[in-house]
Amino acid sequence: MTTATLDDKALDELERKYDPEMRFRPLTAAAATLVGALLIALSCFHYYTAGFGLLQEITHRGVHLAFVLGLIFLVFPHRHALLERAAQHRWWAPGNVPWFDWLLAVAIAAAVLYIPWIFDDLAFRVGNPGPLDVAMGSILLVALLEATRRAMGWPLPLIAIAFMFYALAGPVFPGLLKHAGASWSQLVNHQYLTSQGIYGVAVGVVATYVFHFVLFGVLATRIGLGQLFLDIASAIAGRYAGGPAKVSVFGSAMFGMLSGSSVANAVTVGSLTIPAMIRVGYKREFAGAVEAASSTGGQITPPVLGAAAFLMIEFLSVPYQTIIAAAAIPAFMHFFGVFMQVHFEAKRFGLRGLTEEEMPRLRESLRQRWPTLIPLALLIFILVTGRTPYMAAFAGISSCAIVGLTTRAAGNTARHWGLLAFGHALLAVLVFGGIHSDAVRLAVFAAGLVAIPLAVRAWRLEGRIAPHAFIEAFSTGAKYALAVGAAAATVGIVIGVVTLTGVGFKLSMLITGAAQAVAGGVGTLVPAALMSQQAMTLFVALAMTGLVCILLGCGIPTTANYIIMVTVAAPTLVQLGVEPLVAHFFVFYYGVLADITPPVALAAYAAAGMAGSDPFRTGNTAFRLGMAKALVPFVFVFSPSLLIVAKGFTGYDFAITFVGCVLGIVMLAAALSKFFLVEMTRAEQGLCLAGALLLIAPGLLPTLLGAACTVPMVLRHLAAWRRPAAAPS
Repeated sequence: MTTATLDDKALDELERKYDPEMRFRPLTAAAATLVGALLIALSCFHYYTAGFGLLQEITHRGVHLAFVLGLIFLVFPHRHALLERAAQHRWWAPGNVPWFDWLLAVAIAAAVLYIPWIFDDLAFRVGNPGPLDVAMGSILLVALLEATRRAMGWPLPLIAIAFMFYALAGPVFPGLLKHAGASWSQLVNHQYLTSQGIYGVAVGVVATYVFHFVLFGVLATRIGLGQLFLDIASAIAGRYAGGPAKVSVFGSAMFGMLSGSSVANAVTVGSLTIPAMIRVGYKREFAGAVEAASSTGGQITPPVLGAAAFLMIEFLSVPYQTIIAAAAIPAFMHFFGVFMQVHFEAKRFGLRGLTEEEMPRLRESLRQRWPTLIPLALLIFILVTGRTPYMAAFAGISSCAIVGLTTRAAGNTARHWGLLAFGHALLAVLVFGGIHSDAVRLAVFAAGLVAIPLAVRAWRLEGRIAPHAFIEAFSTGAKYALAVGAAAATVGIVIGVVTLTGVGFKLSMLITGAAQAVAGGVGTLVPAALMSQQAMTLFVALAMTGLVCILLGCGIPTTANYIIMVTVAAPTLVQLGVEPLVAHFFVFYYGVLADITPPVALAAYAAAGMAGSDPFRTGNTAFRLGMAKALVPFVFVFSPSLLIVAKGFTGYDFAITFVGCVLGIVMLAAALSKFFLVEMTRAEQGLCLAGALLLIAPGLLPTLLGAACTVPMVLRHLAAWRRPAAAPS
């Protein structure tokens, strides 16, 4: 792994191959230039507003949506078969984009921007929309569903259509689900003219937070921070048994700090680690599964996390620091669980680690790449000091540009270091200087924007990446935002129906009733000392919610899954006594789990493609490796202290739960791998599995019972492990 490095073009090709949200149609040169300019303009809009103030809320969301939805019709064809055709300029398809797609792009952009245009009169139109309002809203609703279908397939649009049908046909539904129904005009009014529908919180979060952190992740990877993380991971874990797989776990954990995308994480880290895992003897399915399971941790790893973390800020009205603190321990548990299974698998089959020749030289890598840590350190510092997340992202993006332009991998001169210091001094003035005058702040920004590139050119300094690479990164960052932007707007339709009809409360009652009925039957089999009837009801409700999250996640992205489940299922958990922060994290974690849950497991499919393995078997193995992620959410529901910042935190509860989880995950990994210190018997495997589940369960009594279950197995393995060592003497 010494000579292997992250090649930007190769990674882009892999992402286009394995991520359906990045498969754009081929365009002629003129159309590609136009689309590229629009993508770069979208990124520049968000970068500027992050640093110098957001626009009025509805205007900001409108500009974002107009760009995103309009671009989708230009870059995603109406049929996937057209992706394979070469770009041709024909009279009915200028730039290889059919005339109706150009028309749809203009129409949807106009329909989106209509709301900011009439904003001054909007309050008088809500509840009494005019014919033009209904017409523009109808165009947006229909075109939005088509845009979402193109970007990510049928599942999410079908869910939105089902909810719209429910709103329109309320009287035909039986029992509790029956309602008065709404006319098409009333539905359009609620979805289009209010902030409860398409222009709601989901679009607001993507336009305000998510886009900026996606752009930061792309730039940080471009300047070499991702490669540094992989080199550090190799130095930490590469030399030990099954080294490349352990590098995959550590590397994905660190890379996850930059990328909230499971597929991007799998492609970037897996392009280096999967071939190395196969080379040392791991089966292809296992190699792909390790990378897939590790990569899904990117969405739950602080400080960036996935888009859902920013939605939590809005839904729960808590600081971002609270979300980061709550995510830390569960993220550790996930990666620890994957690591232990990797370790036992390596020991079971006697797999080697990396040799000195195969490992990177950490000291040399740190010497060359340590400046790339500055943007991440700056971003984290700004976040924890209480400033807005978008200001932190602005500083991180700016720092990436400064580091990329003013330093090189080796042999930096005094001019390099001077420009690096000058750029960050100006950035510190912008962020921390307390300047309230917009004119002065713009002057400081313009000074850096002009002075640094001029100095680089005048002194003929070579940076880590060329200026044109930053332009390409701004384009790539915008590409990542297209699908998630469409998903956020479409999920707004679901939220709008829930608020219009009150179906969320009705579904909560149905779920609670079903959980109580099931718990009443199952509760007689569980001793009251281990679980009360109320706890059993909650457990059943959690299991039902988790199952629905996984099923939804088979067809829609994590962010959309989270929003729907928070709207529909989280209130049920809150009614059963779960703290809102804990309920949101439970739904979030199970939504992420869908990325490695067959039959549609995007991260597993991407990893399987690189490993040359069967996607379904790779997904099954990845789910087994990610089992800790499936169990830990149940733990922090019953023991919220594991989230650190949840209400009722005590050091005693945290210590008991943390130690029990760590021991339980070790035993679970051993049982699933059929190996601890030596090969396990079937009986030992069953005993170890039972002990693991008890250890993971919160509370002192289950922990002690679980430990007691595993003692016979541990003693037998210790004796068998020592015997070969004592035999020669």
